[in-house]
Amino acid sequence: MAGEALPVVGRGFSFEDLRVGFRFRTHRRTIAEADVAAFVNLTWLTEELFTVEDDAARSIKGRAVPGALVYSFAEGLLLPTMQDTGLAFLNATLDVKGPTLVGDTIHVEAEVAEHRLTSKRDRGLVRFAIKVRNQRGETVLEYNPLRLLKLK
Repeated sequence: MAGEALPVVGRGFSFEDLRVGFRFRTHRRTIAEADVAAFVNLTWLTEELFTVEDDAARSIKGRAVPGALVYSFAEGLLLPTMQDTGLAFLNATLDVKGPTLVGDTIHVEAEVAEHRLTSKRDRGLVRFAIKVRNQRGETVLEYNPLRLLKLK
């Protein structure tokens, strides 16, 4: 009908959609050699671990992926959950738990750990406990972002 307001699809979670203990997981993403090459060239993370083929003397066997790239891909996988509703990324601690290698497929598992209105009461603060897991179910990265989200 003319003039009818249509709902927007693809919108992320609003503050009211979330509660402490709410959990979800994202789609998966395989990390390719081209991803590492592009990331290293863009950021100048020129550590030989990421730029030189496997060396028999290394403790990590295979082509290592920078933790910063794993974090960046995790944020990209999470983007649909805050599309149009995320206002700010405020802080986080980050802990690399294990190596990620070229060819690994990652996904994100998230749980709401903190949920409160701001003092202005027109938006909310939500802290997530994030685990990035590989195709074997191993946790390779953990972080706990505090985000400012819109109310409905």
